Amino acid sequence: MKQERTSARLLLFATPPHDCGYLEGETATTVFADPRVSNNTSVYTMLSRHGFRRSGNHLYRPQCENCHACVPVRVAVKAFRARRSQRRVWSRNQDLSVHSRDDSFDAEHFMLYRRYIRARHPGGSMDNPSEEQYQEFLFCSWGSTLFFEFRRKNRLFAVAVSDVLDDGMSAVYTFFDPALSKRSLGSYAILWQIEEARRRDLDWLYLGYWIGASQKMRYKGDYRPQQRFIDGRWRDY
Repeated sequence: MKQERTSARLLLFATPPHDCGYLEGETATTVFADPRVSNNTSVYTMLSRHGFRRSGNHLYRPQCENCHACVPVRVAVKAFRARRSQRRVWSRNQDLSVHSRDDSFDAEHFMLYRRYIRARHPGGSMDNPSEEQYQEFLFCSWGSTLFFEFRRKNRLFAVAVSDVLDDGMSAVYTFFDPALSKRSLGSYAILWQIEEARRRDLDWLYLGYWIGASQKMRYKGDYRPQQRFIDGRWRDY
């Protein structure tokens, strides 16, 4: 990994080019914030405002030389108004209760995560994850991470992993029972986090990267009004 640039406050490092995980045939470069720096919520918030995301303890952003398909997106939660289809998803899941947990390991969560990954990403790099890989991906030693459990009675339907920032929440990852696809639990988890950010009097729900050419990532454009980070500034959509 080579150093990309320096500043008085933070070093950024760029990976060598590697296969893109979203667009077939494309080559990607990822920029990471200096892992030797003691990160905290304020640093995380500042970098999120510049299009960064979290994976484990690391903060990163795609920065590819010949491709700008990965566009950071954040939903304006106080102005958000659900579409008719989203209202149906919300109504469909009102029999679920939601409880928050910290990011300590939970075997029930992990087993649901494994079922989800096997169903959604068979044969991929995430297939058959170990407990260590699971924790390295979702847990964070320095941030404020919550695991929101979605249950009906005692059955665990879904888990949404979300980070609390100074100005919003960042939806890190959601996994759910693949046998319950008719409930649209991924969509419901986003809608619920929008409402939770609004309840906390925060301004944004950061959704990560919208990629118009990727069917798996295109859905993030459905939650509006939103802003997209393009050419160094947030633009309204």
